Amino acid sequence: MGNHRGVYQAIGLAGQFGFTILVPALLCFWAGLRLDRWLGTNYLVIIFFFIGAAAGIMNIFVLAKKIAKGKDADINKDEKKNIN
Repeated sequence: MGNHRGVYQAIGLAGQFGFTILVPALLCFWAGLRLDRWLGTNYLVIIFFFIGAAAGIMNIFVLAKKIAKGKDADINKDEKKNIN
């Protein structure tokens, strides 16, 4: 099991990225659909979907930045251990 830890982490990360984009897009789609029905329009669902997708993509960048920063911190810790 321990030999496949990196594979499991990659699968978990891919799933997290998927949910990070999917949830805001679907919630905004639903909100746009409800507003369209309430207001009698038919274009808000498209606008809200793209707003949700953009929010999801922004969340991906934030998450990727945190992951990269964490890996940089891990690399710096390893370098300090090797020096001492």
